[in-house]
Amino acid sequence: MERHLIELETKLAFAEMTIEELNQALIQQQFALDRLQNQVRQLAEKLQGMQPSQVASRAEETPPPHY
Repeated sequence: MERHLIELETKLAFAEMTIEELNQALIQQQFALDRLQNQVRQLAEKLQGMQPSQVASRAEETPPPHY
């Protein structure tokens, strides 16, 4: 009976350690996700603030005089 109890306690200790490692990995992933979302938001704001190009599109361009 005592051996069985020790085995269960050992398994519990490993399970708790695994849960803590997974928790730390999840926390790091959430930090990375938050950072990436912030970068995407900043890039979207920059893109919205940019002026449209002054260059005409290819369809609007008049052909050069040698055509």
